[in-house]
Amino acid sequence: MVSVALASYNGEKYIKQQLESVLINLNENDEVIISDDGSTDRTIEIIKSLNDSRIKVFEGPQKNINQNFANAIKHCSGDYIFLCDQDDVWYQNKVSTVLSAFQKYNCIAIAHDAVVVNSEGETIIKSFFEYRRVQTGFVKNIIRNTYHGCCMAFKSELKEKLFPFPDSGCLHDQWIGLIAELNGKTMFLPEILMEYKRHGNNASSFKHYPLMKMITNRIKLIKALICKLM
Repeated sequence: MVSVALASYNGEKYIKQQLESVLINLNENDEVIISDDGSTDRTIEIIKSLNDSRIKVFEGPQKNINQNFANAIKHCSGDYIFLCDQDDVWYQNKVSTVLSAFQKYNCIAIAHDAVVVNSEGETIIKSFFEYRRVQTGFVKNIIRNTYHGCCMAFKSELKEKLFPFPDSGCLHDQWIGLIAELNGKTMFLPEILMEYKRHGNNASSFKHYPLMKMITNRIKLIKALICKLM
């Protein structure tokens, strides 16, 4: 069984296309778990209009993106959990390709490549992996994170090891990637399996924080990891 963990907030512009592309990938026993962080636009109305019993909506904690994703993951019951933004487009072979890779390589977590597009669907980066120079490695991904949530999936055995998610110091994808590194084999799958949309309302940014902010975040992240390991 596959669970898709989606964190939504005021996503009316793109969420219908995103969900339609997700649902095509799923079997009748799979599920889409949406944690909505208090949307004030038509997001919930659009989700309900799809009238698909596989979609389950939960009230988000309204704290930050980390805790919104944590809430979605908490409600997932599948053997494999795929992370999902509210504004991308999945290719029809995304889930099947990633599931095959889980079986072939015996990984606990996998990230796949994506083409980066603008709000009009025009390609701006042909390979997100090449742009970010992705690479596995615990220390490497503390220094410079190359895990990206919308491209990630992990086995359910990792789920309980992720909690509690930190409120600051890193985003959910870096945290999941690092905890996965500590608990099994991870890999970056070179197949391009989705369109990753960049626009003015993205919750994450391609830009680096100022140096002092980066140092502060790394200190917070290392402290959170130490507490987790202890």
